[in-house]
Amino acid sequence: MSQREREARRQRLEALRAQGIDPYPARVGAREPIESICARFGARDTESLEADPQHVGVAGRILALRSFGKLVFATLLENGARIQISARRSEIEPELFEFVKAVDVGDFLWIAGPVWRTQKGELTVDVREARLLAKGLRPLPEKWHGLTDVEARFRQRYLDLLVNEDARRIAVQRSRIVSAMRAFLDGRGFLEVETPVLQPLYGGAAARPFTTHHNTYDQDLYLRISDELYLKRLVVAGIDRVYEIGRVFRNEGVSRKHNPEFTMMECYQAYADYRDMMELTQSMVQEIAERVLGSTHIQFQGQAIELGGEWARRSLRDAIGEATSIDILAHADLGALREAVRAAQLEIDEAPTWGRLVDAIFSTAVEPTLIQPTLITDYPLELSPLAKRSPVDPRLVERFEPFVAGMEIANAFSELNDPDDQRARLESTMRDREAGDEEAHPLDEDYLQALEVGMPPTGGLGVGVDRLVMILTDAASLREVIAFPHMRPTDPTVES
Repeated sequence: MSQREREARRQRLEALRAQGIDPYPARVGAREPIESICARFGARDTESLEADPQHVGVAGRILALRSFGKLVFATLLENGARIQISARRSEIEPELFEFVKAVDVGDFLWIAGPVWRTQKGELTVDVREARLLAKGLRPLPEKWHGLTDVEARFRQRYLDLLVNEDARRIAVQRSRIVSAMRAFLDGRGFLEVETPVLQPLYGGAAARPFTTHHNTYDQDLYLRISDELYLKRLVVAGIDRVYEIGRVFRNEGVSRKHNPEFTMMECYQAYADYRDMMELTQSMVQEIAERVLGSTHIQFQGQAIELGGEWARRSLRDAIGEATSIDILAHADLGALREAVRAAQLEIDEAPTWGRLVDAIFSTAVEPTLIQPTLITDYPLELSPLAKRSPVDPRLVERFEPFVAGMEIANAFSELNDPDDQRARLESTMRDREAGDEEAHPLDEDYLQALEVGMPPTGGLGVGVDRLVMILTDAASLREVIAFPHMRPTDPTVES
C-alpha cells in the first residue's frame, strides 16, 4: 500500500468526523442476512419485483465499487454471501448519493431500500438510506489477483480468507469435518473430555516438547505432545469410551505435512483391541466424507482416491520388504540394518536407533506410494513403547497406521495395560534417550501407578485432524487448512 493512498483514506476518515459522522458506530440497524435476501427473492423476476417492491436492510463489506457518474454500483459481502447495491442520483438526496460515491472498497456499510433487478438480471438493493459501519484504512487485494505472494497469504490470513474463495471453502469444510467427527464419536457412546495442555511430564508420542515455566510454583512445564496418557488414566477411572479433540505441540520442523502445533483427535475404548480400532477408523473417515462431501470418492492433487469399502492391510515388515528387499526383522540390530540399507543403495538419513532407522526406511521407500487407503500393521516393539505385544510374534506389537494420499493420518494400537511390561519398555526408551535419541519417550511414574490400579483391555486411536482435512479438501499443504499456521519470523518493523 502506498503512503499516498493511506493518507488519502485517513483524510476521508477525518472529513467524515468533521461532518459529525461516526466512522465506527456501535449500532448497525435493522437488517436481514444477505444469504436470506438472495434466497427470498432469487426466484422473482423483474416484473414481479416492480409490481410488489420490497424494502430490505442489508450490511456488509464493500468488495467492489463502480461509479458511472449518476449511477453507482457496489458489491456487499457478508459471511460469504454477496449482493449488489445501487445508488441513483435521480432517486435520492444529493448528499446521500455523494456519501455512497465517496466510500472506499473495504468499508463496511449498512443500506436500506427496495429490491430490484438490473437489465442483466442481477438482484440488487437500491439505496434509500445508508450509514457507514466501519472505515477501512487499508485497501483489499485486487479482485482478480488476490494475494499472489504465498508467504503473504498465510501471514495476512485475514486478507486471504476474505478474497480467496477456495481458502474460505477449506475453512468452512474443516469446521464441518470436525463436527462430523464429533458426531460420529458421540453416536458411538464416547464421552468428550479435556486434559491438561500444560503438563509436568510430556508423553504419549515420540517427539521433542516445547518447554515453559510456571512462576508461582517455580516449575518447568511442557506443552503436551499428546493427550494419550491422561485419557488412559480416565479409562483406568472407569470412563470406558473417551475422546478429546485438541491442540498438541511438537518442537519439530515445518513442512507441507508438519506444523509445530496441530489438532489431534484421540479416543480410547475399553474392552477393545487394534482390530476394533481399524473398524472404527475406517467407518469414521467414510462417514465424515459422506456427511461433508456427499461421497467417499475424492480427488486429491489430481489423484482419484476411494475411501469406501474395505481398506487394504499390509504388515510393516512386508511393505518395507516389497519396496526395498530388506527384511527388517532379519537385520535386528542397528549395525546390521545400516549395512542392509547401504547394500540396497538407499539414501536414508542416519538414525540413532534401530527403530528410528526402520521408520526412516518406511518413510522414504514406502509411505509416498500409499495413495489409496492402506492400514500398515504389526510394528516392531521398539517403535511402539505403549502398545501391547503381538501374541503371534513377541518382536511385534498390535499397532496400525492408516495412510491415504502418501500420508499417515492416524496411529492406533491395542494399549499396553501390563504395568510391569510398560515399566520395562519405558526404562528401555530412557536408555535410548541417554544414547542420543532426543525424541525417546520419558518414564512417567504416575502413569505407571495408574496402570497398577488396573486398566482393562483397551484400543486407542489418534487422528491427525489437519492431515485428514488436507485430504478431504484437496489442500496442497497443512498451511492451507490451519487458520493461522506457524511462519518463519520476519522483521516486524518492515511496513507492508
